[in-house]
Amino acid sequence: MVMEGRIDAAVFPGQGSQRTGMGRDFFEQVPESRHTYEEAADILGWDIAAVCFADDWRLHLTQYTQPCIVTTEIAMLRGLFARYGFSPTLFGGHSLGEFTALVAADALPFAAALKIVQERGRLMQEAVQAGAGAMTAVIADELNPEVIANLLDGLLVDVANANSDRQIVLSGETGAVAEAESRIQSALSDLPSLRFVRLNVSAPFHSRFLAPILVPFEKALQELGDDLDPAAAGRVTSNYRGGFHSGGREELIESLVLQISHTVRWKQNMVCLASRADSIWEIGPGRPLREFFRTIGVACTSVTTHEAAERAFAAAA
Repeated sequence: MVMEGRIDAAVFPGQGSQRTGMGRDFFEQVPESRHTYEEAADILGWDIAAVCFADDWRLHLTQYTQPCIVTTEIAMLRGLFARYGFSPTLFGGHSLGEFTALVAADALPFAAALKIVQERGRLMQEAVQAGAGAMTAVIADELNPEVIANLLDGLLVDVANANSDRQIVLSGETGAVAEAESRIQSALSDLPSLRFVRLNVSAPFHSRFLAPILVPFEKALQELGDDLDPAAAGRVTSNYRGGFHSGGREELIESLVLQISHTVRWKQNMVCLASRADSIWEIGPGRPLREFFRTIGVACTSVTTHEAAERAFAAAA
């Protein structure tokens, strides 16, 4: 399905959206999707489809999770192009999803992306001792990021994700995260909708605790050479900077490196995409981003399965 003159944006969720069986229906029904899983297995030397489709503990181990999610999202995107001619113009991705977005925009080859995110996952897994860090989502009908940030003063806690006016994710040392929750609960006790959801993660992502891996990750990105295309990346929003990627290769690498230890500015990404796109499509194993777009009054169609794709494209025809 191609509509002349319309600008579609595709967004991709990140780690935490994985689920057993993700992408299986695309694998079974769309040859282009199946070939993507096979290509990924050849590149990395292990059976990504088996990890995604079976009840495999590796799906929740970061160094496996990240290439599994990127593979599934690209397999779905290729399947949508093959079946419906879906070819978005703009792209965004949440955390890990930014790498899927770069592949989709032809700013990074699929093979290079798989190797990079596998290394990213390995480094992140090893950065912090298990149990030493935690992440919590602060959820309420209306949140002021500045107020939340001020309440973290003196704590080993950082704002990991500025997802929307209704959700801010904190990341840091386990005890300090608990103290942050207590401070916020006391300060915002007048918000009846206030609640906290601890995230099931193996490390305090997007915080100062991941600073030690920035140098080795930058080295891995530098080794990509000409595989990184900063011009093509101009169609992709930067989690670190908030707007679309701009500048040259070094600026692109810097943004991808600092994204690991800094806030994901997802609300700013959404506003940028919505200002230029006629429609927003979320493609991946889960649909957390659709809910974030709703908070800024923007519709987002989520495609998480082949059946969901059939319904969505039939409705859009």
